[in-house]
Amino acid sequence: MFSFVIPAGNLLLLSPLPCYPPRMQREYHFWVYILSSRSRNLYIGMTNNLRLRHSIHLESRAGTYTARSRINRLVAYEHFQYVANAIAREKLLKHWTRAQKIALIESVNPTWEDLSLELWPDRSVGVEGCSVT
Repeated sequence: MFSFVIPAGNLLLLSPLPCYPPRMQREYHFWVYILSSRSRNLYIGMTNNLRLRHSIHLESRAGTYTARSRINRLVAYEHFQYVANAIAREKLLKHWTRAQKIALIESVNPTWEDLSLELWPDRSVGVEGCSVT
């Protein structure tokens, strides 16, 4: 056991440590999604803003696979908190067979309805707060 003796004249007064507010933990949102055309061509992607990304697909930008194939119906999506998990899931789904992908879609959306209509009923108004650059 150690004991220290500090002479009275040599005592330094230290200011108290600054008190910072507790750090707010940011919530992260990542999405793996599957889009389909009416003829059931599929596209799998990953994003951190599902609404914005879907609106970009709806714009049908020239020269893109989704525009050429008219792929714009959101038929399945999964939410992830960590980007590494979302990327791993996207890679896994892209290596699945077409039959496996269809089985996944039909397990969550048997009628292949466009889920964006339920998620964003005001879709015709546009995407507020989202800028496409």
